[in-house]
Amino acid sequence: MSDATAKIPATIAPPRPAASDRLKFYGIWIAAALALLVLPKLFSSGGSLTTFSLIGISIIFSLSYNILLGQTGMLSFGHAVYYGLGGFLAIHAINIIARNKFAIPLPLVPLVGGAAGLIFAMLLGWVSTRRSGTAFAMISLGVAELVASSALILRTFFGGEAGVSANRTKVLRLFDWSFGPQIQIYYLVAAWTLIAVIAMYALTRTPLGRMCNAVRDNPERVQFVGYDPHIIRYIAFCFSGLFAGIAGALAAINFEIANSAYLGAVQSGTVLFATYIGGVGFFIGPIVGAIFVTLLSLGLSDLTQVWQLYFGLIFIAVVMFAPGGITGLLMMHRPLLKGGTLSRVLPSYLVAFVPTLAMITGLMLAIETTVHFTVNPGEDSHIKAFGIPFDAANPAIWAVAAVLLIGGFIIARKTWARVAGSWDDALTAAREKGVAA
Repeated sequence: MSDATAKIPATIAPPRPAASDRLKFYGIWIAAALALLVLPKLFSSGGSLTTFSLIGISIIFSLSYNILLGQTGMLSFGHAVYYGLGGFLAIHAINIIARNKFAIPLPLVPLVGGAAGLIFAMLLGWVSTRRSGTAFAMISLGVAELVASSALILRTFFGGEAGVSANRTKVLRLFDWSFGPQIQIYYLVAAWTLIAVIAMYALTRTPLGRMCNAVRDNPERVQFVGYDPHIIRYIAFCFSGLFAGIAGALAAINFEIANSAYLGAVQSGTVLFATYIGGVGFFIGPIVGAIFVTLLSLGLSDLTQVWQLYFGLIFIAVVMFAPGGITGLLMMHRPLLKGGTLSRVLPSYLVAFVPTLAMITGLMLAIETTVHFTVNPGEDSHIKAFGIPFDAANPAIWAVAAVLLIGGFIIARKTWARVAGSWDDALTAAREKGVAA
């Protein structure tokens, strides 16, 4: 071996991270674990614990979906199949364990859901992943409809429209925990969320994770260098099904029931919304999206009866104006923060906030009055939306809505142009200080 050849491994090997970087990396995970432990001490009400549990389940589900969409470039309309099947198998597992008094504690039941998601992903994924792009999306939609329809036909297994229920307190107790109180379920979900997030992050750092990104960006080149894009897509699909099954099992444990809604298009659409709104280009994006969408759906459903309509409008706005999602918007400010030029943009944000808020208020007022006369035309016109009572039949309400909507939009457009100019100036100043965009 020549000297030049002998030096190649040393020159191409990535340098070991510095001690400060390693400390920072592991410190983030330790801080996350401590936050999960402390959170119930700060917010101890039953509603808060239930919300945290739902957020944890949604985080696992969204990250599993991002293995397909964000990392491998596969848009699926049927990811709820593996979530729902994991939930049903977990419920049946709880009933079998309780009936036969098997020495299996409840914290191990999510493994049953994960195994179910993995097995069905292995069975259905081989055909689905042979094609990518639109063909894969259509196949996933067809599989979702097939399984969702089967849930109403195969009543013995799926329980029909009522679903299948179970009593999670009947299984073997672990450390004298019955898992009846919601606080114990919260810690169960939190532990599995931390394990799943670490595992999925580790997956992105492996050669398989890198090849998934390569398949997403340029499958022809991947094939040229000797890898089969179909195999890589299939393996990614199986991992995605595994974690989706774990999320479905945790949901079934949390609600003690699994029904056909777990497998439906609404569930598949919600995880797509959460992942995209959070930002598919970042690992933390689906986490942000899961938190945002869960809190939004719980909050909006108490404030208005057409909360799904607002949900759709938010999704359209993100797709049109912020394709990088919430995380993408936050990361755009990183170079300005490093360069110390963020303060140049903040005044423009404040100026743009007022007319934009007026435009949104006018839109909400127009929607609520329109919905009242189209959905409930015979009822009392004095309604309450977002906690504010008003008379939907009052012409002044319509006039105020029109002024806020149209006037706010006209003024907001001008302020948005000012925001763009301030942003360019701040970014240019940051680059002059040596900060990379």
